[in-house]
Amino acid sequence: MKSGTVSILGCGWLGVALGKHLRNRRFSVKGSVTSPEKFGLLRTSGIVPFRIVLNENNVEVDDPAFFETDVLVIAIPPRRIDEIERIFPTQIAQLIPIILKSGIRKVIFISSTSVYPENLKTAHESDVLYPDKASGKACLAAENLLNNLTDFETTILRFGGLIGADRNPARFLLKSARPVANIPVNLIHQDDCIGIIDAILEKDLWGETLNACCPEHPLKKDFYGKAAQISGFPAPLISDEAEAYKIVDSSKLARLLKYKFKYPSPMDYLDSLVTSKK
Repeated sequence: MKSGTVSILGCGWLGVALGKHLRNRRFSVKGSVTSPEKFGLLRTSGIVPFRIVLNENNVEVDDPAFFETDVLVIAIPPRRIDEIERIFPTQIAQLIPIILKSGIRKVIFISSTSVYPENLKTAHESDVLYPDKASGKACLAAENLLNNLTDFETTILRFGGLIGADRNPARFLLKSARPVANIPVNLIHQDDCIGIIDAILEKDLWGETLNACCPEHPLKKDFYGKAAQISGFPAPLISDEAEAYKIVDSSKLARLLKYKFKYPSPMDYLDSLVTSKK
C-alpha cells in the first residue's frame, strides 16, 4: 500500500507524529481526539480531525466518515485506572461492530510489551503469555478480541517504552523516588515506531504480531545515568536488589519487514542529543 486513506484512532504523542509523516508520504490522514479543542493541532498537522470517545458501554462518534478508510490504526493505550484489565477490552469490543459495519479490512493495533511477564527470559511473539501487570492483561485481552475476527486483518505491534521527540528520559528519574534497577531496558524511539508502521503499509504485512523494541538493551543504570548527565540532573541512585526482567526480541519484525532501526540502541538516541547540543 503506497497511497490511500489512514485513520488514526487516538492522536496523542505518537498519533500526531505518525499522521504528519503519512501526510508527507501523500496519504490522506484522518485523526481522532476526544475534544474539539484539539482539532486545531490536527489541522495544522495536515490531519482531518474527528471527535471519537470510547466509553465502557458505547462509542461516541460525531461523524462516521472517520471509519471510511483503507487502514485503521488503533493507538489508544490503556489508562492507569482501576479495573483497566476489564475496561480496556470492553472499550475495544464496543469498537468492533463499527469496524465491521464500515467495511474496514486492515487494522494496526498498538499494543505493549507489558503483555510479557518479568521472568528473566527473552520474550518472543510465540510465547504463551501470563502478564504480570494490569496494563498487560488489558492489552492481551484486546489483542485476542481483534485476532479472533476474520472479517478484517489485524497486525499487532507490541511497542516497548517510548522515547524521543519531547520525552526527556531523565524526567523519569524526577517522577520516581525508587533507585534505578540494574536490569536491561526495552525501549523504542518515536522515529522507529513511525518507520515500522510505514514499513507495514509499504509491504502490506497483515495478520502478524510483532515485537517492536530497540535490538540492543543497555542496563537501566547506564541509560538513565547518561540521560541524567546530559540533562544536568544528579546521577540516579542504583539499586543493588535483584529484580526480575525480560529482554524483548524484535528479530521477527526486522526479518519480515527488512527493517533497519534508526536507533538500534537507546544509547544512540542519547548520543544524538549530545550531538544536537554542540
